Amino acid sequence: MTESVLDYMTRLGRAAREASRVIGRASTAQKNRALQAAANALDAARAELAAANEQDLAAGRANGLEPALLERLELTPARIDGMIVGLRQVAALPDPVGAIRDMSFRPSGIQVGKMRVPLGVIGIIYESRPNVTIDAASLCLKSGNATILRGGSEAIHSNRAIATCIQRGLAEAELPAAVVQVVETTDRAAVGAMITMPEYVDVIVPRGGRGLIERISRDARVPVIKHLDGICHVYVSAHADLPKAQRIAFNAKTYRYGICGAMETLLVDQTVAKDFLPSMAAQFREKGVELRGCERTRAIIDAVAASEDDWNTEYLAPVLSIRVVDGLDQAIEHINHYGSHHTDSIVSENLADTRRFVAEVDSASVMINTPTCFADGFEYGLGAEIGISTDKLHARGPVGLEGLTCEKYIVVGDGQLRGQATV
Repeated sequence: MTESVLDYMTRLGRAAREASRVIGRASTAQKNRALQAAANALDAARAELAAANEQDLAAGRANGLEPALLERLELTPARIDGMIVGLRQVAALPDPVGAIRDMSFRPSGIQVGKMRVPLGVIGIIYESRPNVTIDAASLCLKSGNATILRGGSEAIHSNRAIATCIQRGLAEAELPAAVVQVVETTDRAAVGAMITMPEYVDVIVPRGGRGLIERISRDARVPVIKHLDGICHVYVSAHADLPKAQRIAFNAKTYRYGICGAMETLLVDQTVAKDFLPSMAAQFREKGVELRGCERTRAIIDAVAASEDDWNTEYLAPVLSIRVVDGLDQAIEHINHYGSHHTDSIVSENLADTRRFVAEVDSASVMINTPTCFADGFEYGLGAEIGISTDKLHARGPVGLEGLTCEKYIVVGDGQLRGQATV
């Protein structure tokens, strides 16, 4: 690590720590004003955003960036619209900061309860998707946190253009610019510095490929909220409504291939496989999806032989693994063994089966009769998400405003003394 990068990141960290104290005590109205002003700034800067994004796309194409990553990188007019809507929706959400719950009197006469408070400074490390800059900034700001955003080098021009709009919003609300800081250097040493500064950064949220997240999980000295893979399953049970199941499975895979909630493995109960798979396979082939199947699948439809690695793979591409299973027990066993504990769905009209599935599948989101691509903070009513956590401590599933806060105990007394009767 070069000294200059370390010094730069230290300056960002110090500024973020100071700004966190200001944003932590800011009023809801002030935070909402910053969000609305940032939305207006984005709307007014569409041409600048498009030009900056085209610089990144051109560089990505020249450098041989994979199609799935180019798709994530692109800032289409619809995605700019989505960023603006996301900012306004977060502004409209209830502010979790300062909420007090469970106040109760103890035998001593004191009252004990919990207050929701910001985490402090949140470091976000992400790749490709420039819209993450807005999602992360808006959620951190509304939840009273300062944030340091380190996007991928492939999106540097887009992220700078978006950051300019955020800074305009902060200025209009008279909040410090350091509430949201975008790392300007593309030097990878900046990541190493950020994840080893517990004196300045309270939580790290990585969003990117497996290599990035594994490195951060291994090297960080700061707590991490993360998920490694999105190996998501749809199980079509013996009691499924098959036309409904076809619609759900098709949407789960083809809505967008590059999202972590896309279905990667389709499990089909043996009792319905012959009725379900031929027409389902035809739909996927028409869409250009490559099918890889187990032996029982290949006895019914034309598919490439699936290997053991296929069950462990997040394709993020038009590729789908299919397995015919003996029943609910084997489906649950497969999901818990091969899945990434992200999102899994059952299609069934049988209440007992669906109850077992939601109780026994060990995933952050478990769904009934709906596609896995609904695993998204916006769809869950969170306004936006900073990521999806497959961890089991603090936050699990899409991480929105509440996931970026914690609780502290508050105790209220009136002169009571421990070990002594109140006078």
